[in-house]
Amino acid sequence: MDKIPITREGYAALEEELKRLKSEERPAVIRAIAEAREHGDLSENAEYHAAREKQSFIEGRIKELEAILSRAEVIDVSRLSGPIKFGATVTIVDEETDEEKTYQIVGEAEADLERGKLNLKSPLARALIGKEEGDSVEVRTPGGIRSYEILKVEYI
Repeated sequence: MDKIPITREGYAALEEELKRLKSEERPAVIRAIAEAREHGDLSENAEYHAAREKQSFIEGRIKELEAILSRAEVIDVSRLSGPIKFGATVTIVDEETDEEKTYQIVGEAEADLERGKLNLKSPLARALIGKEEGDSVEVRTPGGIRSYEILKVEYI
């Protein structure tokens, strides 16, 4: 199986989520199921069905996290330099609106646009890979083609 590139911070966050699911969420949902069982008839017990559904979600997420962590290849971003690649923190400006944004290019497992973590496989990240400060890139988006200038590339 292929290794999954991940930053040290991303790996730590996934480990923490896994630990929380196993030590807090799983025991809590098991207690909720036990309490719901005490209410009698399970066929019409909404609390029981909700707890079982939550348990299913938690167990699925635990398996997903364990699979990601077992295949993770932690990349020490601070040792990287040069053109944009995995782990780079890139500041770009939209050439049309002059809006500046900063993203770190990360693997799919830790991508979160709201926190500035851009999926390595996204159209914008693919356009940025291999470029350097001062370069311009064009990205096809659902709203049309957007042009960005790369203002800064850091590996922190």
